[in-house]
Amino acid sequence: MFALWDAGDLLAEDLTDRLVAAGAVAVQANISDAAVETAMLRLTTFDEPVAAVVSVWVADRREIGAVADILASVSKRVVGWHVEEVRPIEPPAVPVRERAPGLANVALLRRPDTLSPADWLHRWRIEHTEVAIATQATFGYIQNLVLEPVTEAAPDVAALVEELFPIEALTDPHAFYGSAGDDAELTRRISRLMKSVNTFGADRDIDVVPTSRYLLR
Repeated sequence: MFALWDAGDLLAEDLTDRLVAAGAVAVQANISDAAVETAMLRLTTFDEPVAAVVSVWVADRREIGAVADILASVSKRVVGWHVEEVRPIEPPAVPVRERAPGLANVALLRRPDTLSPADWLHRWRIEHTEVAIATQATFGYIQNLVLEPVTEAAPDVAALVEELFPIEALTDPHAFYGSAGDDAELTRRISRLMKSVNTFGADRDIDVVPTSRYLLR
């Protein structure tokens, strides 16, 4: 997975073709574009927010360097990580190159120094997953554990999480949390979620990038 600070050419078919020629067997682009510019939740730890996240599946990890070079040719800054993917909620199938419905939030998580990797992973994947699903209106949920960086300048990130919400969740908290207009239920869900994210440090040092999601190959 690669974070990019430019996204202008990511939907160009020739870019996808170049990535495939370099060894990619599948390509996905999550782009912070005009369709999500009104998002109420947008967080960044960087001087300039991440503009896109590109996921590339390869058959041979030796091909990652060539993939990174191609992405670097279309963005002023690119950083990347080798990740282990788990899909608690499989996103709906969408035709290739067609925008997926709704809002796709991509979060970059960091592990607090006070937690060991094993403890952090248990709190996030084992304890938090059920809470996240129960308190939000997600219809797609993908967890990507960072195994190692694949670019020299990659910051220390523990995981990248993608969550898909109804498009109304851009500006409506009830649509985001699935509370159906019930203010008391909304408060309860937010409280439960925040208590859970606090246990593994996702209440701080986090980037949340609202995006439009495209499967390109």
